[in-house]
Amino acid sequence: MNVQKMKAIFLDRDGTINKEVNYLYKPSDFYFIPGSEEAIKIFHDLGFIVIVVTNQSGVARGYYTEDDIIVLHKYIEWELNKISTKGLEFDDKRAIEDEKNNGYYIDSYYYCPHHPKGIIEKYAINCDCRKPNTGMVDNAIDDFKGKGIYIDVSQSYIVGDKESDILTGKNAGFYKTVLVCSGHEVDKSNSEADMIFEDLFEFAQSLKSSLSKI
Repeated sequence: MNVQKMKAIFLDRDGTINKEVNYLYKPSDFYFIPGSEEAIKIFHDLGFIVIVVTNQSGVARGYYTEDDIIVLHKYIEWELNKISTKGLEFDDKRAIEDEKNNGYYIDSYYYCPHHPKGIIEKYAINCDCRKPNTGMVDNAIDDFKGKGIYIDVSQSYIVGDKESDILTGKNAGFYKTVLVCSGHEVDKSNSEADMIFEDLFEFAQSLKSSLSKI
């Protein structure tokens, strides 16, 4: 199998792509942070794979299920797709095909349902996937390798609104770690992030500008 080397943007979900809601799982409570949809398109236009890695301890705590997470992620894709494919039904396959052509999509989603203090026994564990551990990143790299794509971590970024996201990037050996404020208070002075921006769109614009000079 021929392996294609690619770079990736790994994104936290809540507080990075969408507005922070405690234990979000209902599509009706989901709202994009302004500009995040366009940022995702910019990343694709620049040749990056876009991957979501999100801690979802609400499963372990009994607030919602893994199926609820999957439904929400499908809803996110539908909302992204609506930007340029209007008037199509939710399950219209053509919508998904069009979406891949316009850049408004997430390549893959990974979530950690665990928490050591959870009340659902099978999820109440110390795992290797909960950030700042690198299990979700490792799984993504392995999955894409199975598709013939080698994700070059040394040329990839991780973006999030919490220090656990930054530490995940450090632990995994990412090229750059990016902290976004997304409208809430962030301890910039004590962050280990390589770069700090107000939101995902500001980072996307900066990345586009820097790569255009190469």
